[in-house]
Amino acid sequence: MTNNATLNFQTAPGHEILAAAGKKYLRPGGRIATEQLFAWANFQPGETVLELASSFGYSAIALAKRYNVRVLGVEKNPESVARSRANIHAAGLENQVEIVEGDIFHLEAIPGKFDYVLAEAILTMQSSPGKAKILTGIHNKLKPGGKFLCHELLARDKEAEIHFELAKVIRVNATPLSETNWITASATAGLQVQKHQTGPMSLLNWQRMVQDEGIANTIRIFWNIFTSQPIRKRVLAMRRVFQQYRHELGYIILCAIAN
Repeated sequence: MTNNATLNFQTAPGHEILAAAGKKYLRPGGRIATEQLFAWANFQPGETVLELASSFGYSAIALAKRYNVRVLGVEKNPESVARSRANIHAAGLENQVEIVEGDIFHLEAIPGKFDYVLAEAILTMQSSPGKAKILTGIHNKLKPGGKFLCHELLARDKEAEIHFELAKVIRVNATPLSETNWITASATAGLQVQKHQTGPMSLLNWQRMVQDEGIANTIRIFWNIFTSQPIRKRVLAMRRVFQQYRHELGYIILCAIAN
Protein backbone atom coordinates (compact mmCIF):
# COMPACT_ATOMS: atom_id res chain seq x y z
CA MET A 1 0.00 0.00 0.00
CA THR A 2 1.04 3.61 -0.51
CA ASN A 3 2.68 5.32 2.45
CA ASN A 4 -0.38 6.80 4.17
CA ALA A 5 1.25 8.06 7.35
CA THR A 6 0.28 11.68 6.66
CA LEU A 7 -3.22 10.98 5.31
CA ASN A 8 -6.22 11.91 7.45
CA PHE A 9 -8.64 9.17 6.48
CA GLN A 10 -11.67 11.04 7.83
CA THR A 11 -11.16 14.27 5.92
CA ALA A 12 -9.06 13.32 2.86
CA PRO A 13 -10.74 13.68 -0.55
CA GLY A 14 -12.22 10.49 -1.98
CA HIS A 15 -9.65 10.16 -4.76
CA GLU A 16 -6.83 10.21 -2.19
CA ILE A 17 -8.55 7.44 -0.22
CA LEU A 18 -8.87 5.30 -3.36
CA ALA A 19 -5.24 6.01 -4.25
CA ALA A 20 -4.24 4.97 -0.72
CA ALA A 21 -6.03 1.68 -1.35
CA GLY A 22 -3.83 1.24 -4.42
CA LYS A 23 -6.20 2.35 -7.17
CA LYS A 24 -4.27 3.92 -10.04
CA TYR A 25 -7.12 4.59 -12.44
CA LEU A 26 -9.61 7.12 -11.08
CA ARG A 27 -11.78 7.93 -14.10
CA PRO A 28 -15.60 7.63 -13.94
CA GLY A 29 -15.80 5.87 -17.30
CA GLY A 30 -12.66 3.77 -16.88
CA ARG A 31 -10.04 3.05 -19.52
CA ILE A 32 -12.63 2.30 -22.21
CA ALA A 33 -13.94 5.88 -22.10
CA THR A 34 -10.43 7.34 -22.08
CA GLU A 35 -9.50 5.19 -25.09
CA GLN A 36 -12.47 6.62 -27.01
CA LEU A 37 -11.44 10.14 -26.05
CA PHE A 38 -7.91 9.52 -27.36
CA ALA A 39 -9.27 8.06 -30.60
CA TRP A 40 -11.19 11.32 -31.15
CA ALA A 41 -8.07 13.35 -30.34
CA ASN A 42 -6.09 11.74 -33.19
CA PHE A 43 -2.74 12.76 -31.65
CA GLN A 44 0.10 13.35 -34.10
CA PRO A 45 3.82 12.91 -33.26
CA GLY A 46 5.40 16.09 -31.92
CA GLU A 47 2.13 17.75 -30.91
CA THR A 48 1.81 19.29 -27.46
CA VAL A 49 -0.52 18.28 -24.63
CA LEU A 50 -1.23 20.18 -21.42
CA GLU A 51 -2.53 17.80 -18.77
CA LEU A 52 -4.33 19.19 -15.72
CA ALA A 53 -3.74 17.64 -12.29
CA SER A 54 -1.20 15.13 -13.56
CA SER A 55 -0.65 13.45 -10.16
CA PHE A 56 2.24 10.96 -10.36
CA GLY A 57 2.69 11.38 -14.11
CA TYR A 58 1.43 7.95 -15.15
CA SER A 59 -0.94 9.18 -17.87
CA ALA A 60 1.54 11.80 -19.15
CA ILE A 61 4.21 9.11 -19.51
CA ALA A 62 1.76 6.74 -21.24
CA LEU A 63 0.69 9.47 -23.69
CA ALA A 64 4.28 10.34 -24.60
CA LYS A 65 5.25 6.69 -25.10
CA ARG A 66 2.19 5.75 -27.11
CA TYR A 67 1.71 8.78 -29.35
CA ASN A 68 5.16 10.42 -29.33
CA VAL A 69 3.64 13.72 -28.17
CA ARG A 70 5.19 16.25 -25.79
CA VAL A 71 3.33 16.53 -22.47
CA LEU A 72 3.41 19.28 -19.87
CA GLY A 73 1.57 18.35 -16.69
CA VAL A 74 0.34 20.75 -14.01
CA GLU A 75 0.15 19.39 -10.46
CA LYS A 76 -0.51 21.29 -7.24
CA ASN A 77 0.87 18.78 -4.71
CA PRO A 78 4.68 19.14 -4.42
CA GLU A 79 5.09 15.54 -3.22
CA SER A 80 3.23 14.31 -6.31
CA VAL A 81 5.40 16.54 -8.52
CA ALA A 82 8.56 15.03 -7.01
CA ARG A 83 7.24 11.50 -7.47
CA SER A 84 6.15 12.21 -11.05
CA ARG A 85 9.60 13.55 -11.93
CA ALA A 86 11.18 10.37 -10.56
CA ASN A 87 8.78 8.33 -12.70
CA ILE A 88 9.62 10.40 -15.80
CA HIS A 89 13.34 9.92 -15.15
CA ALA A 90 12.86 6.16 -14.72
CA ALA A 91 11.00 6.08 -18.06
CA GLY A 92 13.80 8.05 -19.76
CA LEU A 93 11.35 10.67 -21.02
CA GLU A 94 12.79 13.93 -19.64
CA ASN A 95 12.90 15.35 -23.17
CA GLN A 96 9.23 14.65 -23.78
CA VAL A 97 7.41 14.96 -20.45
CA GLU A 98 7.61 17.67 -17.81
CA ILE A 99 5.51 18.12 -14.67
CA VAL A 100 5.40 21.57 -13.09
CA GLU A 101 4.03 22.61 -9.74
CA GLY A 102 1.09 24.90 -10.43
CA ASP A 103 -2.55 25.74 -9.92
CA ILE A 104 -5.17 24.78 -12.53
CA PHE A 105 -7.02 27.99 -11.57
CA HIS A 106 -4.04 29.99 -12.83
CA LEU A 107 -3.13 28.45 -16.16
CA GLU A 108 -2.07 31.90 -17.37
CA ALA A 109 1.18 31.31 -15.42
CA ILE A 110 2.13 28.59 -17.92
CA PRO A 111 3.86 29.94 -21.04
CA GLY A 112 2.80 29.06 -24.55
CA LYS A 113 -0.23 27.45 -26.18
CA PHE A 114 -0.98 23.79 -26.79
CA ASP A 115 -2.54 21.50 -29.39
CA TYR A 116 -4.54 19.74 -26.67
CA VAL A 117 -5.61 20.25 -23.07
CA LEU A 118 -6.55 17.08 -21.19
CA ALA A 119 -8.69 17.12 -18.05
CA GLU A 120 -9.99 13.88 -16.55
CA ALA A 121 -12.04 13.78 -13.33
CA ILE A 122 -10.95 17.34 -12.50
CA LEU A 123 -13.83 19.70 -13.30
CA THR A 124 -16.45 17.63 -11.46
CA MET A 125 -14.72 18.56 -8.21
CA GLN A 126 -15.22 22.30 -8.75
CA SER A 127 -18.13 24.67 -8.09
CA SER A 128 -19.90 26.27 -11.04
CA PRO A 129 -17.74 29.44 -10.87
CA GLY A 130 -14.67 27.23 -10.49
CA LYS A 131 -15.59 25.22 -13.57
CA ALA A 132 -16.12 28.43 -15.55
CA LYS A 133 -12.74 29.86 -14.52
CA ILE A 134 -10.83 26.67 -15.38
CA LEU A 135 -12.64 26.25 -18.72
CA THR A 136 -11.78 29.84 -19.67
CA GLY A 137 -8.16 29.16 -18.72
CA ILE A 138 -8.21 26.01 -20.88
CA HIS A 139 -9.56 27.97 -23.85
CA ASN A 140 -6.78 30.53 -23.45
CA LYS A 141 -4.09 27.80 -23.39
CA LEU A 142 -5.25 26.18 -26.64
CA LYS A 143 -4.01 27.12 -30.08
CA PRO A 144 -6.85 28.18 -32.44
CA GLY A 145 -8.56 24.94 -33.41
CA GLY A 146 -6.87 23.09 -30.54
CA LYS A 147 -8.79 20.33 -28.81
CA PHE A 148 -10.08 20.14 -25.24
CA LEU A 149 -10.33 16.50 -24.11
CA CYS A 150 -12.60 16.02 -21.11
CA HIS A 151 -13.70 12.97 -19.06
CA GLU A 152 -16.02 13.77 -16.15
CA LEU A 153 -18.86 12.59 -13.92
CA LEU A 154 -22.37 12.90 -15.31
CA ALA A 155 -25.60 13.48 -13.39
CA ARG A 156 -28.50 12.47 -15.64
CA ASP A 157 -30.99 13.77 -13.07
CA LYS A 158 -31.17 15.08 -9.46
CA GLU A 159 -28.05 17.25 -9.85
CA ALA A 160 -28.53 19.19 -6.59
CA GLU A 161 -29.35 16.08 -4.55
CA ILE A 162 -26.37 14.15 -5.93
CA HIS A 163 -24.07 17.13 -5.31
CA PHE A 164 -25.15 17.19 -1.64
CA GLU A 165 -24.72 13.44 -1.08
CA LEU A 166 -21.45 13.15 -3.00
CA ALA A 167 -19.88 16.11 -1.22
CA LYS A 168 -20.55 14.39 2.13
CA VAL A 169 -18.76 11.15 1.23
CA ILE A 170 -16.04 12.44 -1.10
CA ARG A 171 -15.25 15.44 1.14
CA VAL A 172 -14.92 17.82 -1.79
CA ASN A 173 -17.41 20.06 -3.55
CA ALA A 174 -18.24 17.39 -6.17
CA THR A 175 -20.72 18.84 -8.66
CA PRO A 176 -21.41 16.58 -11.64
CA LEU A 177 -23.51 18.16 -14.39
CA SER A 178 -26.05 16.90 -16.89
CA GLU A 179 -25.05 16.26 -20.50
CA THR A 180 -26.61 19.57 -21.59
CA ASN A 181 -24.95 21.54 -18.80
CA TRP A 182 -21.47 20.14 -19.51
CA ILE A 183 -21.79 21.07 -23.17
CA THR A 184 -23.16 24.53 -22.30
CA ALA A 185 -20.39 25.20 -19.76
CA SER A 186 -17.80 24.34 -22.41
CA ALA A 187 -19.47 26.45 -25.08
CA THR A 188 -19.68 29.45 -22.73
CA ALA A 189 -15.87 29.34 -22.45
CA GLY A 190 -15.46 29.23 -26.24
CA LEU A 191 -15.03 25.44 -26.46
CA GLN A 192 -17.41 24.00 -29.04
CA VAL A 193 -18.15 20.32 -28.39
CA GLN A 194 -17.64 18.29 -31.59
CA LYS A 195 -18.10 14.79 -30.16
CA HIS A 196 -19.36 13.46 -26.88
CA GLN A 197 -20.45 10.19 -25.35
CA THR A 198 -22.08 9.14 -22.08
CA GLY A 199 -22.28 5.82 -20.25
CA PRO A 200 -22.59 4.19 -16.82
CA MET A 201 -20.28 5.21 -13.98
CA SER A 202 -18.34 2.16 -12.79
CA LEU A 203 -15.55 3.51 -10.60
CA LEU A 204 -16.03 0.86 -7.88
CA ASN A 205 -17.42 -1.90 -10.10
CA TRP A 206 -15.10 -4.90 -9.63
CA GLN A 207 -15.39 -6.08 -13.24
CA ARG A 208 -14.39 -2.64 -14.54
CA MET A 209 -11.65 -2.53 -11.91
CA VAL A 210 -10.11 -5.70 -13.34
CA GLN A 211 -10.21 -4.11 -16.82
CA ASP A 212 -8.61 -0.90 -15.58
CA GLU A 213 -6.15 -2.19 -12.99
CA GLY A 214 -5.46 -5.81 -13.93
CA ILE A 215 -6.18 -8.83 -11.76
CA ALA A 216 -3.11 -8.56 -9.51
CA ASN A 217 -3.67 -4.91 -8.58
CA THR A 218 -7.42 -5.43 -8.15
CA ILE A 219 -6.69 -8.17 -5.60
CA ARG A 220 -4.20 -5.84 -3.88
CA ILE A 221 -6.81 -3.05 -3.74
CA PHE A 222 -9.45 -5.33 -2.20
CA TRP A 223 -6.91 -6.62 0.32
CA ASN A 224 -5.96 -3.06 1.32
CA ILE A 225 -9.62 -2.11 1.75
CA PHE A 226 -10.38 -5.30 3.70
CA THR A 227 -7.44 -4.93 6.09
CA SER A 228 -7.68 -1.17 6.75
CA GLN A 229 -10.78 -0.15 8.69
CA PRO A 230 -10.42 3.64 7.98
CA ILE A 231 -10.08 3.04 4.23
CA ARG A 232 -12.88 0.45 4.24
CA LYS A 233 -15.27 2.84 6.01
CA ARG A 234 -14.72 5.63 3.47
CA VAL A 235 -14.81 3.36 0.41
CA LEU A 236 -18.06 1.69 1.52
CA ALA A 237 -19.65 5.11 2.15
CA MET A 238 -18.73 6.21 -1.38
CA ARG A 239 -19.96 2.93 -2.85
CA ARG A 240 -23.33 3.32 -1.09
CA VAL A 241 -23.91 6.70 -2.75
CA PHE A 242 -22.76 5.37 -6.13
CA GLN A 243 -25.22 2.49 -5.75
CA GLN A 244 -28.05 4.72 -4.54
CA TYR A 245 -27.73 6.91 -7.65
CA ARG A 246 -26.60 4.22 -10.09
CA HIS A 247 -29.37 5.15 -12.54
CA GLU A 248 -28.54 8.87 -12.42
CA LEU A 249 -24.73 8.79 -12.21
CA GLY A 250 -22.63 8.17 -15.28
CA TYR A 251 -19.64 9.46 -17.18
CA ILE A 252 -19.31 11.89 -20.03
CA ILE A 253 -16.40 12.30 -22.43
CA LEU A 254 -16.25 15.20 -24.83
CA CYS A 255 -13.91 16.56 -27.45
CA ALA A 256 -14.27 20.32 -27.98
CA ILE A 257 -12.57 22.75 -30.36
CA ALA A 258 -11.25 26.15 -29.26
CA ASN A 259 -12.78 28.90 -31.37
